[in-house]
Amino acid sequence: MAREILDRKIRHLLDEVLSLNSMVEQATMEAVEALRTRNLTEAQRIYEGDKFINARRFELENDCMITIATQQPIMARDLRLLASLLEVTGELERMGDYAKGIAHICLMMGSERPLKLPSAIPQMAEIAVSMLHRAVGAFVTEDSGLASQIPAEDDQVDALYQQVYHELVSLMFSDNSTIDRANYLMWVAHNLERMADRVTNICERTLYVATGEMREIDHSDDESRDKTNGL
Repeated sequence: MAREILDRKIRHLLDEVLSLNSMVEQATMEAVEALRTRNLTEAQRIYEGDKFINARRFELENDCMITIATQQPIMARDLRLLASLLEVTGELERMGDYAKGIAHICLMMGSERPLKLPSAIPQMAEIAVSMLHRAVGAFVTEDSGLASQIPAEDDQVDALYQQVYHELVSLMFSDNSTIDRANYLMWVAHNLERMADRVTNICERTLYVATGEMREIDHSDDESRDKTNGL
């Protein structure tokens, strides 16, 4: 009976992770779209909506801690999962901050004459959100194979980031009146690049749950190195 209760609690927590992730994915794509269309009303809604992502994160963490404290005995695998769940919710909350940051940039630009949004920025958002969606799915299903593959896609996001960087720097050099607005867009690209980086952290947690080993996924040379600081 105790095992059944714990399994139900874990299933509920994982469902909540999926729900939180859905909120982050939606906020990210909507923030980029608000920036593209210069929809300040929508940007304000996304900016203020970040508090709901934060609240959901804290509720989830509290439920997780209560589960750890009250469900005894907990097997090592269960403890790895619950500890990793705490980490994943933190990663998702931070990604929500990136979406909020993009909405904030849209608001800061306000009614300024807009620059043309680099086409690579929506592409970065689509790839990063796709990576995140599959990474969280892999975490919930403990799909270590998929979790090992996803981080390699970060190279695509990095390449697009470099494309945005060079495009905006060239624009600033050719017309110094665009410097402030170009810098705003640079921060948007930076937020999306960091979002893709954090997906790797989620994938590493999936491997930890599945194998019991804390490994750093280094897709630059297709090797995994042991982490020196972990659970």
